[in-house]
Parts: sequence; structure tokens; C-alpha cells
Amino acid sequence: MPADTIIHNAKIATNATPAFVETLAITDGKVIATGKEQDIFRLRGPLTTVIDARRRTVIPGLNDSHMHPIRGGLNYNMELRWDGVPSLSDALCMLKEQAARTPAPQWVRVIGGWTEFQFAERRMPTLDEINQAAPDTPVFVLHLYDRALLNGAALRAIGYGKDAPDFPAGEVQRDRHGNPTGLLLARPNANILYATLATGPRLSREDQLNSSRQFFRELNRFGITSAIDAGGGFQNYPDDYGVVSELHRNDELSVRLAYNLFTQKPKQELTDFKNWTSITKPGEGDDFYRVNGAGEMLAFSAADFEDFLEPRPDMAPAMESELKAVIRHLVEHRWPFRLHTTYNETISRALNVYEEVNREIPFDGLHWFFDHCETISDRNIERVKALGGGIAVQNRMAFQGEYFVERYGAQQAKRTPPIRRMLEMGVPVGAGTDATRVSSYNPFLSLYWLITGKTIGGLSLYGQENRFDRSEALKLYTLGSSWFSSEDGKKGALAPGQLADLAVLSGDYFSIPEEEIKGLESVLTMVGGRVVYATEEHASLAPPQLPVSPDWSPVAHYGGYAQASQSPAEVSHSVLCQHSPLGHAVSAKGPVRVAGKSGLWSLGCDCFAF
Repeated sequence: MPADTIIHNAKIATNATPAFVETLAITDGKVIATGKEQDIFRLRGPLTTVIDARRRTVIPGLNDSHMHPIRGGLNYNMELRWDGVPSLSDALCMLKEQAARTPAPQWVRVIGGWTEFQFAERRMPTLDEINQAAPDTPVFVLHLYDRALLNGAALRAIGYGKDAPDFPAGEVQRDRHGNPTGLLLARPNANILYATLATGPRLSREDQLNSSRQFFRELNRFGITSAIDAGGGFQNYPDDYGVVSELHRNDELSVRLAYNLFTQKPKQELTDFKNWTSITKPGEGDDFYRVNGAGEMLAFSAADFEDFLEPRPDMAPAMESELKAVIRHLVEHRWPFRLHTTYNETISRALNVYEEVNREIPFDGLHWFFDHCETISDRNIERVKALGGGIAVQNRMAFQGEYFVERYGAQQAKRTPPIRRMLEMGVPVGAGTDATRVSSYNPFLSLYWLITGKTIGGLSLYGQENRFDRSEALKLYTLGSSWFSSEDGKKGALAPGQLADLAVLSGDYFSIPEEEIKGLESVLTMVGGRVVYATEEHASLAPPQLPVSPDWSPVAHYGGYAQASQSPAEVSHSVLCQHSPLGHAVSAKGPVRVAGKSGLWSLGCDCFAF
């Protein structure tokens, strides 16, 4: 049969044998052949679409083993993303502009994806700077897992005044008169941050549909074709899955989603899972949208937080009994499961429970895994292997490495997490980000971290013994992640019979300088052989443009991740940015590219410092 699509004149990384080919053919959403151009062109028919990749590098579609795209999609259009913004002055300028266009009662929300170490100033904003930028519009700025900064308007909107009670597991910082300053601290966990964020207004159903499509298309921009959704707080099943289910019914998903169900209330975890095992089952759905299992929250008493500014927490004495009840139920019903674990001490106690359940009801090949595992020991890796488990790792250390080193030292950081040892000991490993509330969703930041061992701020964490060459890192993000949704052999390689998910990259991932890996994007992304994103020379293949709603959305003005540009655009006039200690700024309508002191970069902001 003639091929539906042929991609040629390319450097195609197959993750198979041979490692690189120049041409591939696609039919019915799957790769049917790879090889030399003269051989593959024999499959060309009168209706075959032929795509000249112009010697660009093609990789299998990236698959994030742990992120939160369903929740992220519902909120994306409300969020002002500081991901990739090069200076604090630029970030504050964006904040000021967005506050001016955001209508009451909506907030300006900066929710994750940034660290002060990415800024030229190497610091966070102050409360005074946030209040100056937005005196009247509520502003909520989330910083990693440790704090949120609220302006005065936000404090008034949620009723945090002098008489407001403190959170039982967090601190509302107050001035000497007892008034909240606007700084919320996660002590000992982030519940105060997320519960406060949840009090803000939501988008309408129609805007949530648009927001989710915008976010998935943004993921496509970086070559992401699959993601395993780890659930999340305030993401209850099935209530909060209506939007993504509707997109799936309408054939409007552009990212394959395998989702885990996340319990929502302490002491009611087993009730939740008994309910869910009675109404659905793992694998229910199709290759685009399917149930993956339980977690990453299985029991609240078993979830250790990951704020490296605070000491390691000890799990409650009730952990074992509460976790065992859930694990036993899931294993009885053959449900795969995942558990959020940061520290080795928590992992040891969880493994004690797993081994006890396994003696009573054998796991017997059931896919289960830990998430994160920053400080897991070799002995516990062995125990994971013995039970047939895996470990999903994320680049959280790229955002928090400086804090980890300050508390635990550079020597301990060298194996945090010990990914090389996991692989040497035969444990399945899949790479990801844990986006969007802390790490950015940009997969090339995670690949950069795996390859260089550096944080976003440039701190070297790992020696060569815990770093990876580019092919190894890519396989962790593709083949490796496929195991975690029980889809190994179906995706992750550009080989005959596998799903035709791929990305044509803006630069050669395998040869460009390491620092340029962070700036890579896709110029053509295909999911199941269908083009879901295209730009530059492939722009004519792009799906129809999708206007952003509501019209005040930050996404309509700045887009998402702020990427480096190759050349500056002409701008019509300049103004002085009051927030900028660095000098002048330019103003223009729509996205512009500016040549600054630190290089060329691109944002949709109307004022830029340089």
C-alpha cells in the first residue's frame, strides 16, 4: 500500500537499529518503514504527502513520565508564565502590563516554571515590587514548593486580614502590627499555597476548553507528543476530567494522555480508590486518552514534601497501616500505581509495606513505580528491582539544586537522584519534569540537566558518573517513559509498527553546544502521523490557528515559554521601563524579538529591559 506520508532528507534518530536513517514512511498513524530515500520512495503513491525535512534532526515524540497537563490545561490561559524570562525586570514589566489588562475579579497568577537563578539579578521579586507593579489587581506568585507572594489586592480578595487564622501546616507572615505581609510559607508542606490558589476565580467551561487546547499545542511546540498525568490536588475524578474528555470526544487532543487518579482527602483515600475501581479500570480508553492507574497520592500520610529549604519531614506513624490498605486493594484489582517519594527514609517505609503486601498477594508483573526518588539508596533500588518496580525521575533538582546543596552539601547532591545506578541495577527509568507548578514543562531543560548535570542557574551538580550522553538522555524521555504507561513497544522509537509520533527540531540535538540544548524547539510535530504543530518552512502544514480566549489572557500577549531568538525584529519606538534597573525598554504590539546585553531573546511583552 502507498504510504500516507514520507519524511525524507532528514537525520532521523530512530531509537532502534540502525540508530539513524534519512527517510521514513507512515501509514494509518504508524511507522511502516525506515531507511534510505531510494528504498522508502518506492512506497510513494499519488496521494502521499512528502515532507522535505531539509537535513533537520528528527526525534521520536517526547513523552513526559510525570507532569500535570490536565490540571495545567484548565488554568494555562489564566497564567502569566515566567518560564525562560531572562531577567526579573522583564518579569515585573510583564506583571505590570498584565495587571492593567486583567478584569475584576480575575487574578494575575505566576504559577511555577521559574527560579530566581534564571534571572540576571539572581533574586526573587520583593513584595514592594509586586505591589508597585499591581496596586489594584490581585496577584499570586508561586515560588517552587516553598512560598507564595501575594499583593495587597490579593490579600483583600481572599480575606487575609489581621484577624485571619493561621494555617495548621503553613505560615502567614505578619508585620509587627499583626497584619499579613503577603508572604505565605510552606511549613511543613505546600497545602497553604495550593489551598490559597484554589480560592481564585476559574475560567468558564468554553475558556477551559480553549485553555487546554492552547496548553497542549504549547507542549507540541517542544516536541511533546505524550504525557503521563500524575493527577493532583483539586483534580478530582471524574468531575475535573470533563474538559479533557470532551476534547478527546471531539478529536481535539494533540497530546496522548495516560492519567493516574489522585485521592483528594486525608483519611478517605481507600474510599476514593474503592469507588474508582468500581467505575473504571486501567487501560480504559484508547491510545490518545486512557486510564493509567492510581497515584501519585495514595495516602496522605505517605507523601513527603520536597521543599529543600525545610528539613526532611518524618512521615506519620499511621503511614504503614493507611498505605497498606490502599496498596492491598489496588493489587487485588490489578491496578498499576505510583507514589510520590522524595527521600530515602520514606521510600524504605513504603517498600516495607509493598513487600508485606507482595507476600500476601504477589505483584506478579504489575507495573508500579516511585516518583522523584532524589535520595534513594542503592539498597532500596535493589528492593524496587526485586518487586518489578520502576522510577520516574524529573528535573526538580535543576530548579532546586542550589537549595539542596546549601542544606545537604555538594557531595550528597552528586547522586541526587542516582539515575545511573538505577539503570545499572536494571530498574526502568522514565524522564520528565513534574510541570507545571514547580518545574517548567520545557523538556529540553530536563534533557539539558540529564546531559550536563547543571541547574537552570548553571550550578554543576553531577560528575560524569551521573550524567548521560545525548542518545541516552533521549531514550529516557522516549523509550524509558513508555514503560510507565504500559506502552513499551508501542511508542518511543521510530521503527516499523510503532506509533508515528515525532518532532523535527530547530537544531541538531546531537551536535549543537550543550548550552544551546535549552533553546531547542520543534518546527514540525506529528502525533499518529498527523501534524499538530508546524512553523518556519513547514508553516503551511500547521493546523488552523486557534485564537486565545478570554482576550485578556496572558497567553494571548506573551505566549508560554520565552524562547531565545536567532535574530532581532525591528521595533517602532522605545520607552523607559520603570521596573528595569538595566536601562531602556522597547514597546511594540505583539511578540517582538530584542537584542539585549545578554543576547537575543523573544517574548510577547510590550516592554523589555536591555
